[in-house]
Amino acid sequence: MFRGVRPTAVESRSDQPRAARQREATIATGLKPASWTYAEDFVGEDEVLTAARGRAKEVGVSPIGTGGGAALRLLASVIGARAVVEIGTGTGVSGIWLLRGMRPDGVLTTVDTQAEHQRLARTAFTEAGFPSQRVRLIPGPALEVLPRLTDGAYDLVFVDGDKEEYAGYLAEAIRLLRPGGLVVFDNALWHDRVADPAQRDAETVSIRELGREVREHDSLLPALLPVGDGLLVAQLV
Repeated sequence: MFRGVRPTAVESRSDQPRAARQREATIATGLKPASWTYAEDFVGEDEVLTAARGRAKEVGVSPIGTGGGAALRLLASVIGARAVVEIGTGTGVSGIWLLRGMRPDGVLTTVDTQAEHQRLARTAFTEAGFPSQRVRLIPGPALEVLPRLTDGAYDLVFVDGDKEEYAGYLAEAIRLLRPGGLVVFDNALWHDRVADPAQRDAETVSIRELGREVREHDSLLPALLPVGDGLLVAQLV
């Protein structure tokens, strides 16, 4: 947080000299690459996560970054998550982070179209020491699987699936979450493309429209966290 001198009632922000206002903006927002890297690596990963990332690279999966994973663990812990849905199992990187933040009796329900990826994720969960009853692996397209899950029964829904289906995932997440639950979307900045209005490919447009829908939804309290490739977080209120 920037802790410079705040404007008084007599001196508004617009009354400050232009140079001072520009300097304040630079201090508040001028995050350098080295600082971003430092923040991303602030919470390290152990050998289990490193191995899961190695498997992800082998099969062409892009898992959530370390900073995003740490944020997931924190969010799951803060709300005392016992029941979590994950869209996009990958090789288990994000699932491990989520499970480490959940309650000891919590169950992760994770959905992926690739059975081989889920097999690798199961290996990662076992290596992390989680008993099999704490993970429910469901193969198949998420928009076919999610309607079979119970309304209002989940504390957190994490989405890292098909970007063009993000709006559909949001609708399902709102149905699945209990009041006070969280929905979290990875890749909310999509490699700096979302903030650039000139980028009009289908995936970027879908994520951009998702952000608008979340921001304007009467039942959601949102925040866009500039961690990793962007985490869009919203609480069902």
